[in-house]
Amino acid sequence: MPLPATTGWSAPPAAVRHRFMNASLLAVLNDSERSLVAETEPAKLATLDEDAAIELETRVRRARDKYVSQYRRAAGARVIEHGARGKARPENSRAAMKAEAFERALAQASRRVAALARQAAAELRAERLGPPGGTGGPASSGRNRK
Repeated sequence: MPLPATTGWSAPPAAVRHRFMNASLLAVLNDSERSLVAETEPAKLATLDEDAAIELETRVRRARDKYVSQYRRAAGARVIEHGARGKARPENSRAAMKAEAFERALAQASRRVAALARQAAAELRAERLGPPGGTGGPASSGRNRK
């Protein structure tokens, strides 16, 4: 089922949020990992400025990368035994579930960073162009144009 279309940054309804981060994914995380994932809840993300959101996104990305590579390494080691990395997945489901939990958390953090970047770009554009019909911009630089 696709996500409802939204404009800008808005927190998804609780039912949608819980559908993407279910209890089974949270259950495989330890306390510090669960705390990191909790920082990507929409209410907490809304309080972050752009630099803090980027820093959080970086920490979540590192955690996701750690468990993705851990999953691939362990499953790759079992290829000889099972014949394929996909067949070795059931024995390596904990790392796969952690990677999935961090992938979802990363998606939330990345959406917030993107929204803040768009907002900062719009503010910068408005600042550089000046008010509509007012002075500012390249034409008012004081140079004569031919």
